[in-house]
Amino acid sequence: MAADGLSISLKLPCVFSPKSRQYLAVCAQDGRLRVWNTDSKTLHQEYVPSAHLSATCTCVAWGPCRTVKEGPQRKKRKSEAAQVEEKADLLAMGTAAGTVLIYSTAKGSLHCTLDGGHSGGVNCVHWHPEDSLLYSGSDDTNIVEWDLQTGKTRSKWKADRAAVTSLCVSPDGKLLLSAGHVIKMWDLETKEVYRKFTGHSTAVTTLRFATTRPPDSNGLYFLSGAAHDRLLSVWQVREDGKDKNSVVSFTLTDEPQHVDLITSSSKEEAVRLAVVCKDGQLHLFEHFLNGPCKKPLSPSCSVQMSDTKDSPMPIPLLAAALGADPRSVLLAYGNHLQPVMENAEINTAERHVCLTRDIKTNLSLSMETTVSKVKTPIANAKSKVLIPGLPGHKAPVVSAPQGTEKRKKDAGNKEMSIAEQLGEINLDASSSQKGAPKAAASLQTDNYAVLLMQGLESKDANILNKVFQTRKAAEIKKTVARLQLPAVIPLVEELTTRLQGNPLVACMMVRWLKEVLVHHTSYLASLPDLVTQLGVLYHMIESRVKMFHKLTKLHGKLHLLTTQVAANDSRNSVSDVDYTAKLVYEEESADEEEASGDEALSSEDSDHWEEEEAMQEDEGDEEEDEDPDSRTEPKANGDEDMEHENESEEE
Repeated sequence: MAADGLSISLKLPCVFSPKSRQYLAVCAQDGRLRVWNTDSKTLHQEYVPSAHLSATCTCVAWGPCRTVKEGPQRKKRKSEAAQVEEKADLLAMGTAAGTVLIYSTAKGSLHCTLDGGHSGGVNCVHWHPEDSLLYSGSDDTNIVEWDLQTGKTRSKWKADRAAVTSLCVSPDGKLLLSAGHVIKMWDLETKEVYRKFTGHSTAVTTLRFATTRPPDSNGLYFLSGAAHDRLLSVWQVREDGKDKNSVVSFTLTDEPQHVDLITSSSKEEAVRLAVVCKDGQLHLFEHFLNGPCKKPLSPSCSVQMSDTKDSPMPIPLLAAALGADPRSVLLAYGNHLQPVMENAEINTAERHVCLTRDIKTNLSLSMETTVSKVKTPIANAKSKVLIPGLPGHKAPVVSAPQGTEKRKKDAGNKEMSIAEQLGEINLDASSSQKGAPKAAASLQTDNYAVLLMQGLESKDANILNKVFQTRKAAEIKKTVARLQLPAVIPLVEELTTRLQGNPLVACMMVRWLKEVLVHHTSYLASLPDLVTQLGVLYHMIESRVKMFHKLTKLHGKLHLLTTQVAANDSRNSVSDVDYTAKLVYEEESADEEEASGDEALSSEDSDHWEEEEAMQEDEGDEEEDEDPDSRTEPKANGDEDMEHENESEEE
């Protein structure tokens, strides 16, 4: 049975033409449409939209094959008229500006432009299998039906509250599937909802009808895939309306990027499915759709590709197309700018197949046969060659010393090459170490950013080593801040590789990594596959920090022991304390105070004191004449009096 005639891709604008698979249409990151011939493996046509930079291509879909008139032809006989072959001609491209471009491969030019239907970016386009009709879904939540004969809108209706991210028309042209998060089936005659399905938790990116049976026989099936979802869900359209949940699930290794299938027309015929995931793997399925299946189905065969180096690296698959032979698959792999097409024979009896290819040899062979449109200009001696760098880069003018004037005159006003710039970095490093003043022709901070981008693109270790040897925090900060966004992920990968090396080099790389996380965190957070890209860095840092807690405890214990040992040593080294007072203060006695107070009395008081003293002397003489035995008691009394006097003096 022939493969389904309509191919569509949302995330990865890379699709084969229907039926014969003669052409491969690719919209790369530069916004150009390239049509490759799968038979000759050469570039067939290239189209550059006028607004390819501002209104990038978001989705691509081939139209149904038709009879194309190429130039003036003679009138054919009736026997020859039946042998006219239909070829793939028209190609629809949805843009982020809300327009739809129709390109004709037969003419090699733009057929028409469909605009005025959407106010937001177009997310999906799909052709009607018979009539010259095209359907498009947009961020403005509307579905537009275009008439290719008039180039105008035929019908327009609101499909959902959220953006419409995927569309698919049934093989008989009567039903239309649309999806944002919820999947709806529309009747194209009345433009009313025929069925509603649960859908996915994220935006649906893939919708395909799996069978050609009518819906009234419970035999109509379709499949859906969503962003960040590793399952392809199969839904059954039932007469009783109990079809809100999926009946079959196909397991994948990553979210689907490209889906190609061969539909089934009866229960006895299996559906063949080829799914290319975001991680670059191909999964082949074959299943008979006849009611629900509880367990998810694993692929019958998984295909990976790698190069022929000593340490093989995976080669991503871009698209795949099934052939009449179950073992034959048309593959497109490599880069979007220069894909490689190949008809591969796959042993489907094995569960896992790895194909090794020398992609450089394949690219060189295809480039030799491709007609190159790039012309090398002939430059004379007076022409000035500009070095690629940051947009709007202007280095400040610095006055050069006298020693460099002669060298500048001999240079003839030429721009500095990469080797000269690296030499200037060496001069700056040596002069800063010797304490000499900086050279006049030293590189500015934006030059470091230019060199860093050139080193990352060319993977030149010499350039990267010269840039990463910078130790000034201010220069590292400015260089990372001026770095363009496409170079952030390559820089993180390069820093991750260098962090695994010498610990001294790792200390320098941590400074660069810190500035990258400070300046470009918002950009990194917007990447959908950030976890896989930074997984190696995260696990490496986690393994190195795992012992940090134990080392901190050990550091605390050692610090406590060293402080105690130091305290004991300081106690032993202290000499005997000298208790001699440095200063003595003596208070005046009570007798001295009385004496000082008596001196202030008048002379009359002094005369009375003399008489009293004479009387006391007479009394003393009388006491001496008394019995000596009687003196014992007075002595005792005298002792008590002395004690009282001493206490009073102390007070």
